[in-house]
Amino acid sequence: MPNPNDLTALALPTGKSLTADETASRLMLSLEGQPLISLCLSRQPGLQVSVGERFAQPDTQAIWASCYWLFARDPACQRLVWRLDEAPAHALLSGLLIPTETAGEYGCERTLFWQLPQPWLGQTMAGVYPQQMVISGGKRHPLRPVKPRGEVYRRFDARLGAWISLRTVEIELDLQRFNRWQNSARVASFWEEEGSLEQHREYLSKLEADPHTLTLIGCFDDQPFAYFEAYWAKEDRISPFYDAGDYDRGIHMLVGEENHRGPHKVASWLSALVHYLFLDDPRTQRVVAEPRADNAKMIGYMQNQRFHCEKEFDFPHKRAALMVLGRERFFDRCVLG
Repeated sequence: MPNPNDLTALALPTGKSLTADETASRLMLSLEGQPLISLCLSRQPGLQVSVGERFAQPDTQAIWASCYWLFARDPACQRLVWRLDEAPAHALLSGLLIPTETAGEYGCERTLFWQLPQPWLGQTMAGVYPQQMVISGGKRHPLRPVKPRGEVYRRFDARLGAWISLRTVEIELDLQRFNRWQNSARVASFWEEEGSLEQHREYLSKLEADPHTLTLIGCFDDQPFAYFEAYWAKEDRISPFYDAGDYDRGIHMLVGEENHRGPHKVASWLSALVHYLFLDDPRTQRVVAEPRADNAKMIGYMQNQRFHCEKEFDFPHKRAALMVLGRERFFDRCVLG
C-alpha cells in the first residue's frame, strides 16, 4: 500500500491532477502543471499555513486544494490554521474556513472539510430535498427524492493508490455479474439469494422501483467489485427494532470479486460508502447495518471503521447485530484521503 507521506500527486474527481513540491516549511501546489499556490508552513504548534504567492486561480479553489493535500498527506492532522489578510467569502459561507478568536487567522477542521459535498458527489448534489411527511406501508416518513442515476461518488484513495467510486445499478449491464456474485458459495452463505438470471432480474427490478432503496455498484479503478443496497431506515423492516431517525440510512454489502477482499479494501470501500451517504443528505445522523450476528469477520471490519454493535435482535430469517455509526463519530478523526 502506498504511504500517504510519500505523496507527490493526487487525482481529483474532475479528472485534473494536483501535484506538489513540499519541504518542511514550504508547499508549492500545481493543478494540471500550472502553478496554483505557494504556501509557507509552520508546524509548531499545530500546522499553520500562510500564502507565499498566489497565481491566476480562484482563492477558494486554491485554499480547498491546499487543505485536501495537507489532510490527505497526514491522516493524523485534524486542523489547519490559515493566516490570511482576508478570507474568501465563499470559503467562510461553505464552512471550508471558520474564523478564530485571532484576527487574520482562520481554521480548517478535518471534521468540516470532509462534510463538504464537492467534488466527491460530482453533479448529483442538488441541495437539501424539502421535507414533507408521508405515510407508506403504515410508516410515517419524509417523502424521498427521485433516485440518482449513474456515478454518485468518486474519490482517489491515497492509501490504496486507486480510485474508489460508486454508481447506480444498471440491470442490463450488471445482471450477469450480480447473478455470478449471488451464486458464489461465500456470498450465498450470508445473503441466501441464489437464483437464476430471471430471478435476479426480478429482484433488482423490484428494488429499482422501491423509492426507499438505492442499489449501487462499487468500483476500484472503474472495475466493478461489489454490490451495495442503501436504504432509508425509517420505512425499512429494521425500523421496529430501534428508534430510527427520519434520515437514517442503512446498508447491505456484498463483495463479489475475490481479489478485492481483505481489511485494507474494506477500509476503503466502507468508508467511501458511509461518506457518500452522509454527504447525500446533511440531515442523515446515523448509518446502520444488520449483518448476521455470527458474521464475526464483517462485524470486526465495521468496528474497525468506528461502527458499534448496539444490540442483537431477531429478524424472521436471521439473528442480526445492529451496527450503528453516528455522523459525528464518523467525521471525528475520519481517515479519508
